Amino acid sequence: MENVFQSAPTHNKFKWANLGDIKKGRGDLGEEMPVLVYRLMQFTMLDVLTREYGMERANELWREAGFLAGTEFAKNTLDLSVDLDTFVANLHQTLADMKIGILRLEAFDADTGNLVLTVGQDLDCSGLPVTDETVCFYDEGFIAGILEAFTGTKYVVKEIDCWANGDRVCRFSGTAVS
Repeated sequence: MENVFQSAPTHNKFKWANLGDIKKGRGDLGEEMPVLVYRLMQFTMLDVLTREYGMERANELWREAGFLAGTEFAKNTLDLSVDLDTFVANLHQTLADMKIGILRLEAFDADTGNLVLTVGQDLDCSGLPVTDETVCFYDEGFIAGILEAFTGTKYVVKEIDCWANGDRVCRFSGTAVS
């Protein structure tokens, strides 16, 4: 009898291909699910990470996961060879089509690469109770990963407005790091 535990598992090292063939696997249920189910997974995972590592470290890990997701998302769903205007338009459309949120680029400094953007009706926090805090650490990483994949430049992305602190969009500043 073959020992199936001799080789290292591959499910715990992220690869885009490991997301599987969702259309084939969920033929009757389809590719979409309620945001409630997404948030259930997200907030329970963040709760476990916070209890295990503390809030600051959990938020860092959440940001790192978002960065990995954003990088892979950009590489696998977006054309990274286009000019900035086309890229932003394509990103806006892809995020809307996938029901992730509605992107709006508010400001861009061509000299520094710094930018401000908003995401409305986002998956993570639109509709949450107001708690006077920003909560979109995963989104910070996700946006930083997308920006780095497109520009080749590292970005630090910080949420500056959030639904959870009373705003009706999440606003992020992106600072290019040279």
